[in-house]
Amino acid sequence: MPSFHHDGIDFAFLDEGEGEPVVLIHGFASTKEINWVGPGWVSTLVRAGRRVVALDNRGHGASGKVYEAALYDPAIMAGDARALMDHLGLSRADVMGYSMGGRIGACLALEAPERVRSLVLGGIGIHLVEGAGLPATVAEALLAPSLSDVTDPVGRTFRAFAEQTGSDRKALAACIYGSRRTLTREEVADIAVPTLIGVGTKDPIAGAAAPLAALIPGARAFDIEGRDHMLAVGDKSFKEAVLAFLDERP
Repeated sequence: MPSFHHDGIDFAFLDEGEGEPVVLIHGFASTKEINWVGPGWVSTLVRAGRRVVALDNRGHGASGKVYEAALYDPAIMAGDARALMDHLGLSRADVMGYSMGGRIGACLALEAPERVRSLVLGGIGIHLVEGAGLPATVAEALLAPSLSDVTDPVGRTFRAFAEQTGSDRKALAACIYGSRRTLTREEVADIAVPTLIGVGTKDPIAGAAAPLAALIPGARAFDIEGRDHMLAVGDKSFKEAVLAFLDERP
């Protein structure tokens, strides 16, 4: 598995296909394989003639682990994605993030708009500005002695998922605390790249897509019908909407 070194951390990544590059940024407690390979995004985009690049975020998957919450600020993790682009010599790319990855992608579009051809925010709607991310109870669940000690239903879901994937629960808990930062309405209004926002209609974690799209100049919302936060990511209609959106970009 290829890797690169940045900010004192080794990052694992994948790089497949040829054509216009798309950088994929996964969500909390996930990995490039779980978020993008398994649900068919990598194969879909490669078949569409795209070059697909995806990293394991710091603290996740095969990338290095850090345990200080402050090191998981979404703007810092946006710097990781930018460093991957630098490593591969990509001056500009379409960027797609899911859930926490959407927060990271939005920060990248704000801080380096010249590097972002377009932005796809999946699994993150108005809670980008009105919610700080997953509740702190998820971190408490990750650090609990065992799954049986966790009563919070959302916490149980993520604790079970972390155990299933063999994740570093201490690193993920630090990530919960460090990534709990909203963007202001003024910040999202400054996103100056073409933006598509896709959220499941049964996804209370993300918040609705349309209210966020109304804050970002020229952004459009796509409702992923009947899908919750976990199932929306691989939805066929969402893939079709993203491919159509990417094909429109100059």
